[in-house]
Amino acid sequence: MTRKRNLRAGVTLLELLIAISLVSLLSTAVLVALHVGLNAMEKTNSRVIKNRRVFGAQRILEQQIAGMIVTVAECGIQAGGPVHPLPFFQGLPQTMRFVSSYSLEEGHRGYPRILEYQVIPRDDGRGVRLIVNEHYYTGPASTGRLCLGPGPPNQGTLFVPVEAGPRSFVLADRLAYCRFSYQKPAPAPVFREWAPVWSEREFPLAIRIDMAQLEPDATGIPILPITVPVRVNRIPGFQYVD
Repeated sequence: MTRKRNLRAGVTLLELLIAISLVSLLSTAVLVALHVGLNAMEKTNSRVIKNRRVFGAQRILEQQIAGMIVTVAECGIQAGGPVHPLPFFQGLPQTMRFVSSYSLEEGHRGYPRILEYQVIPRDDGRGVRLIVNEHYYTGPASTGRLCLGPGPPNQGTLFVPVEAGPRSFVLADRLAYCRFSYQKPAPAPVFREWAPVWSEREFPLAIRIDMAQLEPDATGIPILPITVPVRVNRIPGFQYVD
């Protein structure tokens, strides 16, 4: 009688299989929930990082343009010809050069830098990226090494090409396009207008940068056009020659 009671109190193989199945189902559900949670956290982190990059790039561009310093360049030094003191500014649809008090490395605390912006194609051929080179500004001779002299009428000053290298910093990547335009005075009733190429003697009144993402993301911060006014657009005491 005692033996029969002990057998009835034990666990059958069927009950053990049911228990193992339930534990397996619970473990699978926990793993799936963890996987979904980790994926959601990873997407959120990548979205936050992407938004920070967009905001950071726009902030850097605004600070660098706002810190523009109107300077003179001894153009013609590299070409070996006569030296022409000219205002140092290059403005093309995908190239821009000027001197700024704001740098990526030191912010507003360091020496002025010569900034070179260039829009270049991506390595995979999909879209473009915006890069910037920074060089120390040490006077008209340092900017003179980058310009070749006065160009033909309505074309402004001639400059050496901007080269991308190991020290180039990528400000914006995976762009469908990136274009610079420059504001100049215009007759009434317009008073001001935008030009894709800067060929004037003075510096522009403002600079606009139009960018668009290669793959728009409705959940992220959109890349908006940046318009920054130039506080000083004439060099004090410089004789502008027609």
